[in-house]
Amino acid sequence: RVPLSKPVLPGQTIRLSIDFTAKLPRIFARTGYYQNYYMIGQWFPKIGVYEAAGQRYAVKGQWNCHQFHANTEFYADYGVYDVDLTVPKEYVVGATGILVGEKDLGNGTKAATYHAEDVHDFAWTASASYLELVEQWRHVKIRVLMQPQRAHQAKRYFESAKAGLEYFDAHVGRYPYPNLTVVDPAYGASGAGGMEYPTLITAGSMWGVGTSLRIAEIVTVHEFGHEYWYGLVGNNEFEEAWLDEGINQYYETRVMNETYGSKSAAWDFPGFTAGDFERTRSGYTGMRNKKIAPIAAPAWTFKAGGYGDLTYQKTAVFMTTLERLLGRPVMDTIMKTYFERWKFKHPCERDFIAVFNELVPKYHGTKFGQNLDWYFDQVLRGTDVCDYELRSIESKEVASPIGTFDVGGKKVTTDASKDSANSGKSYDTRVVVTRLGEIKLPTSVLVHFENGDEIREPWDGQGRWTEFRYRRPEKIAWAIVDPDTALVIDVNFNNNSKTMEPARAPIWKYTIKFLFWIQNFLSLGSMIG
Repeated sequence: RVPLSKPVLPGQTIRLSIDFTAKLPRIFARTGYYQNYYMIGQWFPKIGVYEAAGQRYAVKGQWNCHQFHANTEFYADYGVYDVDLTVPKEYVVGATGILVGEKDLGNGTKAATYHAEDVHDFAWTASASYLELVEQWRHVKIRVLMQPQRAHQAKRYFESAKAGLEYFDAHVGRYPYPNLTVVDPAYGASGAGGMEYPTLITAGSMWGVGTSLRIAEIVTVHEFGHEYWYGLVGNNEFEEAWLDEGINQYYETRVMNETYGSKSAAWDFPGFTAGDFERTRSGYTGMRNKKIAPIAAPAWTFKAGGYGDLTYQKTAVFMTTLERLLGRPVMDTIMKTYFERWKFKHPCERDFIAVFNELVPKYHGTKFGQNLDWYFDQVLRGTDVCDYELRSIESKEVASPIGTFDVGGKKVTTDASKDSANSGKSYDTRVVVTRLGEIKLPTSVLVHFENGDEIREPWDGQGRWTEFRYRRPEKIAWAIVDPDTALVIDVNFNNNSKTMEPARAPIWKYTIKFLFWIQNFLSLGSMIG
């Protein structure tokens, strides 16, 4: 806190000079040095954000300042940065913004001047080992600072960075800066990898890891996404980390799956593949305690764990669920509107939800209620889980009547044993669906009969259970709840369906995969021997 000699009145400005010294650690928590590699982030005094009354949660004008927390980045205002750096002349430098001047100082050092506009942070890196590579995407100069021993992997950075630029441009909004720098951290400095700063991101590759394991692509796409979520739309990550980390994770899965395949975007080994959304969802569904905290909790309160799985993974899962309920075109319209409305500003949870509540009724009327508060209350502010179960299916033959009956004034005698050959059979079918979790979402049930006929039944999912009954000449074959897999937030897909005759194909599928890997292991052993 800096006391002023006199107040700064509305419309006035003040110039502050701050002397500071930053001591770099060996690479730790995103910043520091390792041998001749330097990654300089979170390195200068950050001025807090002044929030006027009505902005975010401010009742009256206030300064929002938090100490540094390990999980999150500083919350800061947008501005113009002019930064002079003095480094050994043989070092290659990368930084936020654009290089506007470089001068040899004649004493073994050089001065580099960088200029950046409309950013809320400034980071830089320097190393004598960097191999500088450059490619162009439309108006954006992509610069990769590569470790020379991994130079062959640079194309993976370029490819994934361009995929991110292309996708965000089409589905979110225009990237406004003329450049993007991708940094490949030095071996032994992995702690500096996977970070985002305006126009500069750190990624990470590993020697010997081929494209079957797409670590470099996932990290590059994720960190580039932060140029939008937290970079251009500047939420307070201390207090609402999900607004950038979770939304960005959602877009990472979209970019990765649509670029590299929905079933192979994360890893693509023979007989063993996984898409990026599948990988993301398993992070949430695989949690030991899914109720440990609500997503909306401030980042520093996750003291018992769960920060990453909830803030990143669960948010991406509930965003994907929402997309599948609303439809991709509506979801894209909403997110484009949110981006355009709040770029270079500081939105909060309320502002994000307001865009949904404004636009969803325009496309769906009251199909999802007057607003979507009911949805966000459950998935964002609550800790409950979603789990729908196809409890049981059965078809029972309807017995033919036996005896003498009055039919139109005439006595008719029936005998089931004699008439069975001349009359078609009939079955009473019953399907029972239950809600095991506390989250309530609209869904449907698909019922499939032996003759191929199908009936889709809508269900609002509010009750603990519901049933569907039919009398038909054919028996039920199988039934499934949420047949379109819209509710990906459902924590257990294994209980979503029932069949009268369990398929044998899955066990053979995994048996063949197991034998495939055993064969390769034995072949490898014979070569070593």
